[in-house]
Amino acid sequence: MQQTRLNTDRIRAARRLINPVFRDTPLYRCEALEPDLGCAVSIKLETANPVRSFKARGTEVVASLLADRGSQAVVCASSGNLGQALAWSGRDRGLDVTVVSSRFATASKLDRIRALDARLELVDGDHELARDRAVAIARSDGIRLVEDSLDIETCEGAATIGLELVDTAPSFDTVLIALGGGALATGVGHVLKALAPEVELICVQPLGAPAMTRSWRSGRVVTTDSTDTIADGVDGRRPIPAVLDDLLLVADDAILVQESSIITGMRLLFAQAGLIAEPSAALGIAALLENRDRFAGRHVVTVVCGGNVDADAYRRWVGADPVHGS
Repeated sequence: MQQTRLNTDRIRAARRLINPVFRDTPLYRCEALEPDLGCAVSIKLETANPVRSFKARGTEVVASLLADRGSQAVVCASSGNLGQALAWSGRDRGLDVTVVSSRFATASKLDRIRALDARLELVDGDHELARDRAVAIARSDGIRLVEDSLDIETCEGAATIGLELVDTAPSFDTVLIALGGGALATGVGHVLKALAPEVELICVQPLGAPAMTRSWRSGRVVTTDSTDTIADGVDGRRPIPAVLDDLLLVADDAILVQESSIITGMRLLFAQAGLIAEPSAALGIAALLENRDRFAGRHVVTVVCGGNVDADAYRRWVGADPVHGS
């Protein structure tokens, strides 16, 4: 395999820095989903933790290294999940955490960031404008900027999911990964290519937020002027060149799915698996719904990467109450 920025030995070392509450997440075959999807389906569940997403695997590594170096403050831009994770990891290690987000981000995610004692600054724009503001704060205050996917620690933290998949002696053929900034895809992809190269890695994005997929297909960075998707965790417009370079080395395909399929995927995960999944976490199921012939007869793992939802929006999409049940 050509070299990505990631290193397998560092990934193994990163695993030791991550609080056990975020490691060894459930991986199980979900037979109830299979009649609707036409293939064998296993779920890697990354929502059963204090921040309800995979992001803390990366922030645990970042915060641990910063604390060891005597750092006291850190800032990031986030649509919600990274901010929660950094707030949790930073609070645990005495770091002063600032999170910059769009004021249009999911309200429950913003509330959780505040509840974790982080300073929250809101901008009148999307995630890319929040990223610009976080860069400005880091420069003016002289503090560490955590950039999801660009910072190698976020990728190598996420890559520990790949170690757990490989350690199960995989019988699966394909792993479906939600594609946003790229930390999850490049991290898991690096491990699969290094340790289980026979397993196919397929990235999934919404049609309404296609920048990284278009970039992967063209082999160069392609930006978009706007996004239009309910999957706020993957709605970036400006791919990071170094992350794209890694993705080109580890992804076997990148596909786009419709909003209606994302919603159906959320409904299936709730009805058949008893899981509350945010839109980004249902992208793998959406890909299976739209590509039944492609995956027929295969054993597919999908990473359910986040479960932070706005209750009112979830009721509209799924027809169920995420607070009180169906």
